[in-house]
Amino acid sequence: MTPLDMISPDSAQHYREAVGATVDRLAARIATADLPTTSTPAAELHRRVGAIDLDAPAIGTDRALAELDELFVQEAVWFHTPGYLAHLNCPVALPAVAAEAVLAAVNPSVDTWDQSRIGTDIERHVVDWLARRIGFAAGDGVFTSGGSQSNLQALLLAREAATDPTDTAATGTSAALDTLALFCTAETHFSVKKSARLLGLPDSAVVDVRTDPAGRMVPAALARAIADARTAGRTPMAVVATAGTTDRGVIDPLAPIADVCDLEGVWLHVDAAYGCGLLVSPTRRHLLDGVERARSVTADLHKSFFQPVSSSVLVVRDPADLRRASWHADYLNPEDAAEPNQVDKSLQTTRRFDALKLWATLRASGADAIGTAFDAVIDLAEATHALVQAHPDLELVAPTQLSTVLFRWQPAGVTDDEADAMVAPLRAALLAEGRVLIAKTVIAGQPCNKLTLLNPATTREQVQASLDHVVATAEGLRRATTPTTTTGANR
Repeated sequence: MTPLDMISPDSAQHYREAVGATVDRLAARIATADLPTTSTPAAELHRRVGAIDLDAPAIGTDRALAELDELFVQEAVWFHTPGYLAHLNCPVALPAVAAEAVLAAVNPSVDTWDQSRIGTDIERHVVDWLARRIGFAAGDGVFTSGGSQSNLQALLLAREAATDPTDTAATGTSAALDTLALFCTAETHFSVKKSARLLGLPDSAVVDVRTDPAGRMVPAALARAIADARTAGRTPMAVVATAGTTDRGVIDPLAPIADVCDLEGVWLHVDAAYGCGLLVSPTRRHLLDGVERARSVTADLHKSFFQPVSSSVLVVRDPADLRRASWHADYLNPEDAAEPNQVDKSLQTTRRFDALKLWATLRASGADAIGTAFDAVIDLAEATHALVQAHPDLELVAPTQLSTVLFRWQPAGVTDDEADAMVAPLRAALLAEGRVLIAKTVIAGQPCNKLTLLNPATTREQVQASLDHVVATAEGLRRATTPTTTTGANR
């Protein structure tokens, strides 16, 4: 039997060799990767994975890591390549990648002080910095696994506030769960409605507020929706405004929404999972004006801060709000403990020290470099809108404030129904080829394709080449599915 190969003083040299060889292989892949993925059919990938017998005799660390290179890395999706245009996945900052290697080897957990010690101080310092960037004078927060968890925890805190008769900043009355109302829009991330269900709220608790033609929440409609809810005997629990919707990349009018929430005494949560990069933007920070008036904010650093997954933060304006979800266990964080235990703030117990990655990035490059990189992808999106509008075979579906591009292939003579029918096959054909990856969605009932630009190194010329390839692929699909007409002589 092969013994378990573990990090220890005795294995330090083998650790250096094994990890060094792995890094060398990865570096070689990164240096030569010019396409987002391969054209290997999905069935073949399924076959390769299924062919591995995990109960077979062990092959040793070195061979296992080399096998990972051939099995996974060779077939990986590379977000740093110019042809990756599909989702909110970013190329990552090198200092953060190095910090990730530190985390993997040291393996800290930042739930309690005695498992992390100075790691707790580093996370709290990073959270304090982010809170100040938002505009919270004395905010607090905690790192989470992603925006969905950050939103869930924010709404849990809002639910507890809405049912707490002593909360002077919220309703001031104790409300039953089945009377609570949560206000968002059809553009809000799906995790909000999912969180409502996880929190025991009925589906009817979620109220969709009207949006303007660009997909942004209308503050007057929000005020009317809250008034209607109160008239119906319901208790407003929270309003979720979005700073960077997933599809349209637009930002709800935060300050006017905050006016409504302040007047009504309703918890305002801002989901800035996508738009949080604006917090450090040298030119576009004003787009988040009003975010400082929120009671809680979600920031996904593994999107517009260019951090490796996972790296999300929930930040609250009032540190006392985090205590609404606190739970004490004698063996972990007893109430009389003097240590600053982060588990008091978190839905998780064991938790990664993800703050170290942003710490390393800030120390290495500074906040302005992150903001400049995010500005670059927004500039690229603006240039891409112009490319789409100038292309005779493409139609721009909607504008954006961030880095998404919504478009359709619809040359002259192609009907709306034909263009609708091309959206899904076009995405699938490009994915199977592996040269240019795009996404698909539906805007105002109209199917369309989508680019999400998050690589500041991608150029306008590279996007133009990708769009030309998209058009050529669509034309090829159309020819392949258009019946040919035969003449009488050939019948």
